[in-house]
Amino acid sequence: MKVEGRLFALVAAFFFFIALVYWYVSRDPIGTTALVMSGALGFLVAFYILYTSKRVYPRPEDRLDAEIDEADPEYGFYSPHSWWPLAVGFSTFLVVLGLIFAVWIIALGVAILMISLVGWLFEYYRKDFAT
Repeated sequence: MKVEGRLFALVAAFFFFIALVYWYVSRDPIGTTALVMSGALGFLVAFYILYTSKRVYPRPEDRLDAEIDEADPEYGFYSPHSWWPLAVGFSTFLVVLGLIFAVWIIALGVAILMISLVGWLFEYYRKDFAT
């Protein structure tokens, strides 16, 4: 986990450095604040990961003497044929579009989002794919 922690620490240092340069060049308080907050978020994640890595037993990916069979063979199940993520993405797009244009589009997007989330959740409980 130390590699991930160092990577986020590098991201935090990058954003803090860019914030300093951006403040010096433009004197824009909004952009500088956004860059500082981005650096703070990177620092927060880096601190948590590095703090946790000292207290957790090293993963097989972190050890040089690890064998392949020590790694977790199951990384999760991802449905290769599902169309529901497309419906969720489209309905989320409608909700965001409704924030720009009209409230009724938000209501339509939330309704479609609820239907698509239920469909995605119960995809393997009905029809051909029921287990």
